[in-house]
Amino acid sequence: MAALQASARSHCALRRHGHAAAAAAAAARPALCRPLLARRPAPAPAAAAGAGAAPRRRRPQPPPRAQTRDAPPAPAALVGEDAAAFDWSKQSLRSWAVFGVLLTGVLGAIYAVWIRPGGGVGADYLAAVEALSGGSPEATVVALLAIFGVAHSGLAGLRPYAEEVIGPRAFRVVFALVSLCLAVVPIVYFINHRYDGAQLWNIQGVPGVHAGVWLVNFVSFYFLYPSTFNILEVAAVDKPKLHLWETGIMRITRHPQMVGQGLWCAAHCAWTGSSVVLAASAALMAHHLFGCWHGDRRLKAKYGDAFEAVKARTSVVPFQAVLDGRQALPADYWREFLRWPYLAVTVFTLGAYLAHPLMQQASYALRW
Repeated sequence: MAALQASARSHCALRRHGHAAAAAAAAARPALCRPLLARRPAPAPAAAAGAGAAPRRRRPQPPPRAQTRDAPPAPAALVGEDAAAFDWSKQSLRSWAVFGVLLTGVLGAIYAVWIRPGGGVGADYLAAVEALSGGSPEATVVALLAIFGVAHSGLAGLRPYAEEVIGPRAFRVVFALVSLCLAVVPIVYFINHRYDGAQLWNIQGVPGVHAGVWLVNFVSFYFLYPSTFNILEVAAVDKPKLHLWETGIMRITRHPQMVGQGLWCAAHCAWTGSSVVLAASAALMAHHLFGCWHGDRRLKAKYGDAFEAVKARTSVVPFQAVLDGRQALPADYWREFLRWPYLAVTVFTLGAYLAHPLMQQASYALRW
């Protein structure tokens, strides 16, 4: 028993000695967990205003990297109207019914008074113009188109003053009646006399010419002036307005009707090759070139700075503003053509082509 107690006391002594030795060794070792460098002292509180302390200098930042490629300009915000926009929810069945009745009545009255064979005034009007032109088909078609152009553009110029006197709807009715009567005579005369005069060339038998002429003529109708889409205003069912269009075909050219007329004239001149068609095309283009200036003047008078903004980012020559960087086409620009009015233009153009034989027969029957 005494031996066991002695052994226990010896074991406890060894444990105490081991703990003391470990503590001494730990004190003798370097403190590996301590940082090798002394910490920076905490900054002193900011000096009060007026104490004379110098402000800290900021480290100069490197200049930003120059971009290797310029980002495309974003399309400018619209100040004009969205062309060819058509919302079915805003259409009124009553308005379209009134339009149908008015269209039928106006065309019927024009036929009875102006076109009817043997009793229409249009034949007497044509005879008077032919007499003044000396019987020349070239001079006659130019004179007919000149009279139409003066009346059409002249009435358009008088529009602001006439609307104050008789109102927008009454003026539009007068404008449409005069324009339709003076337009139908040169159209019929053109069809009946398109191969008169001198035959300057004939390439109708060349392969591919018919397809090319047809394609150019078809595309020309997509350059219709966007106001043509508002046929309820044309018939004065809705209150007529002078619109400042900016989207769709207007991004390509500010005067699409002039461009479309040029394409139409080029196609018909190439196909017929006659002096009458060439003279008619020259008269038509002269009127439309005048219309470019006349239309800009009217829009400037009505819209002022808004028109100047549209003019600055559009062009008369197709695609010129796009190539100059003044017109940034939206990424979804093609959607501005996926609209009901352009579908109507497509159907009308195809229908007019298929109806050419009927148009020619009706013109021949008038003997104008």
